[in-house]
Amino acid sequence: MSVPKSRILDLLKVQCRIFSTAFNPERLRTGNKILRQRLKGPAIASYYPRKTVTMCNLMKAYPDLETWDEEQEDRLEGLALKKQRGKGAPKKKRSAEESKKFASRKKKPAMVL
Repeated sequence: MSVPKSRILDLLKVQCRIFSTAFNPERLRTGNKILRQRLKGPAIASYYPRKTVTMCNLMKAYPDLETWDEEQEDRLEGLALKKQRGKGAPKKKRSAEESKKFASRKKKPAMVL
């Protein structure tokens, strides 16, 4: 007993309508599997803690208030101490000439034996 193909396709259409799935008789890749999945955005957003207010934010919001950021003051003090010992950041080059001048100093001639 062979069943005509059109009858099988009609049955598949009804089945897809009942179970609310996509009718795809050619079995093409449509991406329905991905589209049916739950969205990951809200779960990822709730994973990370909410941003809290920092002293820097308060100082920017209310510039007329006298505030003191202890962490920033400690950081600046540490940078000043490093600079006194010669361990601070190097000076920036102001022009292309200065960078060429210092680049030529670094090159040493190869020793010939």
